[in-house]
Amino acid sequence: MFLALNTGSSSIKIAVFDAALDLVVEGNIAGVGTEGKLTLGEHKENVTTADHNEALDCLLDGLVERGITLDQISAAAHRVVHGGRRLTEPTRITDETLEQIAAMIPLAPLHNPAALAGMAAVSKHLPDIPQFASFDTAFHAGQPALATTYALPLAQREKGIRRYGFHGLSYAGMVRQLGDQLPSRLLALHLGAGVSLCAIKDGKSIATSMGYSPLSGPTMATRTGDIDGMAILRIAKEEGFEKAAHLLNKESGLLGLSGTTADMRTLLDDPSDEAQFAVDHFVYTVVHQAGGLAAALEGVDAIAFTGGIGENSAPIRERILARLAWLGDVPVHVVPADEERQIAIDASALMEKK
Repeated sequence: MFLALNTGSSSIKIAVFDAALDLVVEGNIAGVGTEGKLTLGEHKENVTTADHNEALDCLLDGLVERGITLDQISAAAHRVVHGGRRLTEPTRITDETLEQIAAMIPLAPLHNPAALAGMAAVSKHLPDIPQFASFDTAFHAGQPALATTYALPLAQREKGIRRYGFHGLSYAGMVRQLGDQLPSRLLALHLGAGVSLCAIKDGKSIATSMGYSPLSGPTMATRTGDIDGMAILRIAKEEGFEKAAHLLNKESGLLGLSGTTADMRTLLDDPSDEAQFAVDHFVYTVVHQAGGLAAALEGVDAIAFTGGIGENSAPIRERILARLAWLGDVPVHVVPADEERQIAIDASALMEKK
């Protein structure tokens, strides 16, 4: 069996797949380091964990209670948000790989440390199994330089300041799931707490809305989306770097606009001017990005939605599609996000290749 882990700064999401890559059970712990919630299959309970080691311990104990013994797990596969310029395809985790992932921490300070913590936790609990990593940036690694280069002096570009793009595992899973329905020119929208769009030409990413970090693009749950660099410098000067980073990533977006919540369902039900403006802003910025990516594709043959909002909010899909009616009568797909299965598929392919 394969154990797939999607590790966040304060959460761990796991999924167990059998040899045929069919889902056996999935679960998560939200609130690592605090009193949080454990969900495993249909089972839910409150748990308190000090760190990712204890959180994984809880999840593994839960698997054992459901008849999945640890010796049945043959490999573990991890989602890593940032692979930089070197880690551009799934890979087996070695000491060198760990060093390279750690070297990318300045590019993904909220995400890569959590992934490393998840790998360390697996090494502690399952020291003899191979571990693999799949990178959210990898799907976009083949984009042309025109799409990835910021207009900076060479010295800054050589430090790795460029567009990388994210949600790559989600987009790779979308391409896989569409199969024969995959068109030549696909406008893909991943709408959730994080929001990005991707122009996919013949199954490959040619442009995407997120850049050096997951901050850029449309309005998100708590991230600003696109914001002028000089505005960021002013905020950092007035508030300090750490507070500015927290404000831009954790206090902005739908939460910042509404002043109450980042939850789209709650906002749609809230008749207040602030809530409705936040929803309108979200739709406007998604459509704004979609227009640019449609131009990059030189036309759109189909549109696909995924992510928590993209899959579950018909009103948001309808508002976006109404503003994209100028694209013509193109097919629209709703594709379930399937990142954990994509991670397991990547790991399985590497094991077969070996």
